[in-house]
Amino acid sequence: MIKWAIIFAVIGLIAGALGFSGIAGASMGIAQFLFWAAIIIAVVLFLLGVTIFKKVT
Repeated sequence: MIKWAIIFAVIGLIAGALGFSGIAGASMGIAQFLFWAAIIIAVVLFLLGVTIFKKVT
């Protein structure tokens, strides 16, 4: 998911440099959403892993 966030950020930067402000803004918005979604999912999985690990051992 982070890979897609980086791809959309690069697309947004290129579109912004070429003057396509609408596409650049939308692409950066998607990149920001994907980045934060990946961070939240990673934190939730980390917390679940820590709690399950304590229950198993």
